[in-house]
Amino acid sequence: MRNAMSYKIVQHVSRWSVLAVFAILLAFPFYWMFITTFKQTADLYTLENNPFKFNLPPTLEHLRLLFGQTKYVTWLENTAIVGAIVVGITLVLALPAAYALTRLTGRWGQRLGIIIFLTYLVPPTLLFIPLSRVVAILGLQDTIWSVVVVYPTFTVPFSIWLLMGFFKSIPRELEDAAMVDGLTRLGAFVRLVVPISLSGILTVVIFTFTLVTQEFVYALTFISTENNQMLGVGVPTFLVRGDVYYWGSLMAACLIASLPIAVLYNLFLDRFIAGFTVGAVK
Repeated sequence: MRNAMSYKIVQHVSRWSVLAVFAILLAFPFYWMFITTFKQTADLYTLENNPFKFNLPPTLEHLRLLFGQTKYVTWLENTAIVGAIVVGITLVLALPAAYALTRLTGRWGQRLGIIIFLTYLVPPTLLFIPLSRVVAILGLQDTIWSVVVVYPTFTVPFSIWLLMGFFKSIPRELEDAAMVDGLTRLGAFVRLVVPISLSGILTVVIFTFTLVTQEFVYALTFISTENNQMLGVGVPTFLVRGDVYYWGSLMAACLIASLPIAVLYNLFLDRFIAGFTVGAVK
């Protein structure tokens, strides 16, 4: 009895020790960004000072530079607008495509799904030249609409592949029973399959928005005006001037942009994991 209790205590301590290590490792980037955001430049560049605490009083100069001398708020707005539009386009195209490949194409659906997913793996460095021609023909150069057209080319293939795995986990009998009750195939999809697939849809939304916020090559190629820049390009372009790095403002920009996404991931973590793993256990 005593040995069993000792084993449980050791197991409990080991589990929490592992969780504590991972929590510290995951929280450290946010702690470092926070410290650097409010550190004075002299404190940051003095090698004798402890880099993990405030050796001099905190300052707001880096935030003043970020919001007063750059278009950071405009970049945030552009990224949010493009992200929302691209998420909408991705869902409109990926949901019916994934359902059709899963339910209506037989054994060829899986093969087609793999082929579609392979297009996601094509490097952007090979595609930005032909896509720049498409953007030029459409007359969308140097506008946020250029990336709205381009981003679905890599968000839709991955989303189709992800949703296919989720739709496979839904029993066909549920749809058959719905259609016996009078629903059409489209009605069963909208009123039955989509509500059941909320975890997969939420995964697509989060992952697509994350891809939009971190994309660099296309935004750098198609947009040059400061007012139209995306967040991932505007921050390093205008806060790195030659060999001068505005580390405090850079960290502040990263912290402000990453916190909402981190909170979103944390709030919907269970559904996010379910969306990635449910198709694997079918």
